[in-house]
Amino acid sequence: MTTEISQLIEEGIARIARASDEPRRDAEILLAAALEKPRAYLLAHSEERILDCEATDRYEASVTRRAHGEPVAYILGEKEFWSLPLTVGPEVLIPRPETELVVELALARLPAGTPARMLDVATGSGAIALAIADERPQAQTVGTDISAAAVAVARRNAGRLGLDNAHFRQGSWFEPVAGERFALIAGNPPYIANDDSRVDPAVHRFEPHGALYAGATGLEALRTLVAQAPDHLDPGGWLIVEHGDTQGPAVRALFEQAGLTEIRTVRDLAGHDRCTEGRQPGPAAGA
Repeated sequence: MTTEISQLIEEGIARIARASDEPRRDAEILLAAALEKPRAYLLAHSEERILDCEATDRYEASVTRRAHGEPVAYILGEKEFWSLPLTVGPEVLIPRPETELVVELALARLPAGTPARMLDVATGSGAIALAIADERPQAQTVGTDISAAAVAVARRNAGRLGLDNAHFRQGSWFEPVAGERFALIAGNPPYIANDDSRVDPAVHRFEPHGALYAGATGLEALRTLVAQAPDHLDPGGWLIVEHGDTQGPAVRALFEQAGLTEIRTVRDLAGHDRCTEGRQPGPAAGA
């Protein structure tokens, strides 16, 4: 029995409608992946009948997983970040578009062509470190994560992308880089309070809690990261962190307590406080 592409999509939409805010988009992405075709192919061949039973079986299995709330990125095993295809799985947080703001700010502080060293704390899939390594090939980036499984994913992504200037180490916060200093430190640590009712149920169910929840206030991880960062920043170096949309004032206070200067909070495209940056006192290297 054969089925038209359009019919498969409509059937998928009906099954995943309760689990997805964008059921058509998700159904099309899953079908395109099952057919090993670009998504645009589906639109151009909507009346084509699918003869490949294995492809339709893959699609049906993916739709079932999505209907149970599993994120599309985990089903496909991949998520694009900063135009880089990253391998992802339940060991790591799915990279979000808003985290690209961290990369944007970091690149503004790392001039092209300079052999600077950059650290990505709580690296997860390696998204931030890998994006900067790709954009600044003469720089050296290091990512740390307490999760050995996450570090394995990040290393796999570095190898897959051929980014030899990105390296990953397992350990808590700055322990893997004891005694080392960097021109820039970035981080997207856990920053959600344990009882935050705004968390999407699917995110809570499928994504690693250690990468999401920080404790009773949501500031616990940020407090540790910001307090320890100055000991690992070069004079004139920068710290950039992502945080929750209501945490800007509290994070700026943490930066002030750590002795950082030129502190500012930057909003994301939705107009929410998303990242705060600050500078280690002293002249930057080469200044």
